[in-house]
Amino acid sequence: MVSVPVAPPTQVPASGAKVSWRPIAWFGALLILCYAPILYRMAVQWATNEDMGHGFFVPVVAGFIAWQRRHILLATPRQPNGWGLFLVIFAALEATVATLGAELFTARLAFVIALFGVILYLGGKAWVKALLFPLFLLLFMIPIPAIIYAQLTLKLQMLASELGEVLITWMNIPVLRNGNTLVLPSQTLDIAEACSGIRSLLSLAFLSLVYAYFTDKRIWMRWALLIATIPIAIGANGVRVALTGLLSEVNPKLASGIYHESEGYIVFIVALIALVIVHRLISLAAKRWKRA
Repeated sequence: MVSVPVAPPTQVPASGAKVSWRPIAWFGALLILCYAPILYRMAVQWATNEDMGHGFFVPVVAGFIAWQRRHILLATPRQPNGWGLFLVIFAALEATVATLGAELFTARLAFVIALFGVILYLGGKAWVKALLFPLFLLLFMIPIPAIIYAQLTLKLQMLASELGEVLITWMNIPVLRNGNTLVLPSQTLDIAEACSGIRSLLSLAFLSLVYAYFTDKRIWMRWALLIATIPIAIGANGVRVALTGLLSEVNPKLASGIYHESEGYIVFIVALIALVIVHRLISLAAKRWKRA
């Protein structure tokens, strides 16, 4: 019997192990350069609008998550998709028309669409799938349209005043509500736009997704916590209104100035704690349901 030597198996290099970063860097630089005026005006709004203070953190967090997934991109073969170039051209036209029409939201949304198109054009659908979550997070850096903002703020003001009235009544403090105004024995509290709770709602929604990403790998949990932020933010703002009413009865000065601002930060921290508790409760319920 003659033994035939068998050649050792050829090791196939991992697909996509070598990725040329030069076109990615070029496209990224050109994208930022073309959209620089739009991005600059958006950053100015982050700095001047307290409701969008979280905007500075959104691209940093999204970029960090994308950087964490670089190993997935390296292991994924690039399959450039021509539809990505179409999206880039479409976004450019959208940004041009929106800028001429002074439609800020559409112009800013065009940047995210263009970025999506660049990734699709350079890496294909697999790259888009790997970076879909950080791309979605970028939507939180875009201020919502003024019309939607006004309607949402008005509804949140009404909810805050109604919930505040209920909680203040539970504390045996006489209160009379007239629209967004609460009349107390010591003074009158006006629930202004700044107290509508939209700031905490937007920030909490963004943080809920980031928290779920780093603590829970289940995709559905991110959506569950995102939905949970709505009642949590509304309830926390109602507690803030009630707390302001209670403190105003002790000392009217506690209902304004630095004291009022401090109440907002404290209540927001409580809302974050409530979000963590809700996450634990949902996880516990999911485990019990799975066992059953």
